[in-house]
Amino acid sequence: MNRMKMKTEILPAEGEAIAKAADLLRRGELVALPTETVYGIAADARNGAAVAKIFVAKGRPQDNPLIVHVTGPEMLPGLVSEVPERAQLLMAAFCPGPLTIIMPRGPEVAAECCAGLDTVGIRMPSHPVARAVIAQSGCAFAAPSANLSGKPSPTNAQDVFTDMDGRLPLILDGGECDVGVESTVISVVGEKPTLFRPGHITLEDLERALGEEVEVSKAILEKLPEGAVVRSPGMKYKHYAPKADVTLLDGTFEQFKAYVDAHADQNPSCLCFTGEAEKLGWPCVEYGREGDGADQAKHIFRSLRALDEQGDGVVYARCPKKDGLSMAVYNRLIRAAAFRVIQL
Repeated sequence: MNRMKMKTEILPAEGEAIAKAADLLRRGELVALPTETVYGIAADARNGAAVAKIFVAKGRPQDNPLIVHVTGPEMLPGLVSEVPERAQLLMAAFCPGPLTIIMPRGPEVAAECCAGLDTVGIRMPSHPVARAVIAQSGCAFAAPSANLSGKPSPTNAQDVFTDMDGRLPLILDGGECDVGVESTVISVVGEKPTLFRPGHITLEDLERALGEEVEVSKAILEKLPEGAVVRSPGMKYKHYAPKADVTLLDGTFEQFKAYVDAHADQNPSCLCFTGEAEKLGWPCVEYGREGDGADQAKHIFRSLRALDEQGDGVVYARCPKKDGLSMAVYNRLIRAAAFRVIQL
């Protein structure tokens, strides 16, 4: 059967559909499902052939590692070779929840999950659907976001269908995701704990739980050099991007408006904060309240997809803050903008 021509079903994430998803996973197939962060494409993390299908469905580069999802610490033997003390502190504080902990890899994880690394990212989702599928299938599942590689991550089932129709057999519809950006990724391998991807659990949260300073990977706020090895998804490529050319403008609202007005010949659109659209006089998509990282995180990916739905070509985006939860939003936006940021 040609993988790209299969029928894709969307079913409400309950009873029989969850049982069907569990059966598909056990048989080495793919399932798209909701988590508290974004929707993911799941495959049995111990089945290399199944995991390889994820890369085909997404068009994802093979050197981009995948995160393995489990219900709790009881599933870790075999998936990790040890559970460092820092990992135990973090799990006690935040799991289940939107946190991925990079640990030494165990012998049972399919090589396809790890992009040639000796580590594996482990996450314990809190979403009841994700947890039910793991419990019913008995499978720890590898799952990146359920979008075509490089596009904005999906936060509802319809956006998954837009990208994945014909590429996998089943999408479980569990409504809108609560958090809206992918999990925080922290490594506890090596001398110092290191933040590799910001998310809903902030740098400050992690430092409080560990009682020590957490290093911040340069790749969070800067472009990585060519050929760099990455330990976390979402670090390397132009990512989360709509079709439009997005540029971040870092400054006040007045400076933003003046810059956009001065580039009227480009027929621009704006990605702005809630309540600003009516003051701008250009086609706009609003992505959350100014200064409210949680609100922006919940809406950023849907807003980036809305730019595509409007057919926008040139987009100027308001720049969020770069600390706390806003760091996660800034991290996604600079990748959507291919690192184009203009200081106003």
